[in-house]
Amino acid sequence: MPLSHGDQVTLLKDILNNHQTDCCGSVSECEQLERLVKSLMVNNQIDSNVKNILQEVYQYSQHGAQSADLNQHISSNQENLSQWVNDIDQFS
Repeated sequence: MPLSHGDQVTLLKDILNNHQTDCCGSVSECEQLERLVKSLMVNNQIDSNVKNILQEVYQYSQHGAQSADLNQHISSNQENLSQWVNDIDQFS
């Protein structure tokens, strides 16, 4: 059963929150973020402001999946992670 767009947004925020809280993550989480963003970007129910944030999250997840030091990548994006979750909450 596919996830609703609300469930997808919740999962996206959960992963971002975990990265922000734990300062660590996995390549598979970054790949999951990419899949979620791709799915949400084609959804007409998603606010255009959120789509701009999703572009940033997509770039973050791509760089993270390819990073030699994923935990450092996550640590260097702490402020972004928090801001993205707050912004998504505001617009969704």
